[in-house]
Amino acid sequence: MTTLTIIGKDGCHLCDVARGVVEQVLAELPEARADRIEVVEASIETDPALYELWWEKVPVILIDDRLHSHWRVAPDRLRDALLDAQAVK
Repeated sequence: MTTLTIIGKDGCHLCDVARGVVEQVLAELPEARADRIEVVEASIETDPALYELWWEKVPVILIDDRLHSHWRVAPDRLRDALLDAQAVK
């Protein structure tokens, strides 16, 4: 199972855009691949440690706890990274 974490906050326009990109990419993946990706959302507003690390960079996308991107999410790059993460497992 691959874990994709979206770190953001309420009222963040770029966070909403990032969620949309994640949804789009997952919808375009073959179902067998998409079913092996768990999407987790975390907020810098409720987690002081996340706030300390990421407050100036939200939204942040982590794949298996490794930084993939912040501020903007490129669909092609995200798709490739998710497929690569699954190939390693």
